[in-house]
Amino acid sequence: MTALILQARLDSSRLPGKSLLPLGLENPPARPLVFRVMEALAGIACDIKILACPKDCKKAFLPLAEEAGFDLFIGPKDDVLARYCGAVEYYKIDRVLRATGDNPFVFTDAANTLEGEALARNADYAVYAGIPHGTGVNCVSAEALLRAGREAETAFDREHVCPYLYSRPELFRLHLPLAPLCWQGPKLNCTVDTEEDYRRANALYAALPPAVRNKGEYVVAACRKIAGFGKDPGAPG
Repeated sequence: MTALILQARLDSSRLPGKSLLPLGLENPPARPLVFRVMEALAGIACDIKILACPKDCKKAFLPLAEEAGFDLFIGPKDDVLARYCGAVEYYKIDRVLRATGDNPFVFTDAANTLEGEALARNADYAVYAGIPHGTGVNCVSAEALLRAGREAETAFDREHVCPYLYSRPELFRLHLPLAPLCWQGPKLNCTVDTEEDYRRANALYAALPPAVRNKGEYVVAACRKIAGFGKDPGAPG
């Protein structure tokens, strides 16, 4: 079974409560950021979609998850790696597509392509290089994730889930290709981490028609036209 697992929380230090901030202010009705992320991830092929969060998010997230067609899984607050491992064991998952709750512009076309490449190569961990920050997913084998859960000891490894994997090529089969040119924009930032990011995300959301909000080449092109995103050096056009 392949599962998309989305991690999210409410207590962000730089933008408190950001998961519930409305996104789509110029496209009413605006919906909470975490719902927009789940809406975006609907285009990724998998067997089950799971929103994994701490217990203190359950009341706020459960109705949104149900509306978006996600299961809600409750796990540790700070040990996010253990949260993922708990979901893997509970649902008997074989492969994980990892996404985070501050990325409403994930490239679903890139995610589906990457997962196909990872499966073909039997990769333990795969991610595209060169795409804008906040537009990618991690493809991880459940076996590798559970091994990381048993062995990782630092707070950094356990909070960020995947560093234990990609920093140990001697232990895990890594697939880290440069993304196709149409998806590249390494200096562009599409995540929502600060108030400035949030304002920019609303501008990008308004600029993109619904059918292409998560298509890589359209998102990259829109970012290069909107004030604040800028144009990354060396980008074509």
